[in-house]
Amino acid sequence: MRKVEVKLEIKNTPGRVIDAFTEFDLLKQWWGVERSLIEKRNGGTYALVWNISEAGFKYISSGIINSYKPAENLYIDNYLYFNPEKSILGPMSLKIEVKEKGAATELYLCQDGYGDSNDWDWYYEAVKEAWPIVLQELKKFLEQRQ
Repeated sequence: MRKVEVKLEIKNTPGRVIDAFTEFDLLKQWWGVERSLIEKRNGGTYALVWNISEAGFKYISSGIINSYKPAENLYIDNYLYFNPEKSILGPMSLKIEVKEKGAATELYLCQDGYGDSNDWDWYYEAVKEAWPIVLQELKKFLEQRQ
């Protein structure tokens, strides 16, 4: 099964890296998230929204938190992607793991569960290209705010 994996080091603490995925103010600053609903607990909701207009929400990602350990991991199951121009895609999983590595944090991100269709192929290619770029933005953001 296809998956997208990215590893990188960020000069900041493991807890701060996980916070960047769970705190709205941080998500807004580094990823451009416009709204979120994140219940930081096992079984909690994880929902992010981008490109809000009078017509509504353009992009939504949501799922259920399977594991949340503030300085260790964030695992999201039943991860769904909504885009008005595509079919609803999911369920997938999104795993974010962090561990201290000297004065830095090693971040590992894995998104998997991609299906087979034209929309899935489009989404997989978009995610494969986007996650490395987005995580470099996260790295730059967090390293400027140590």
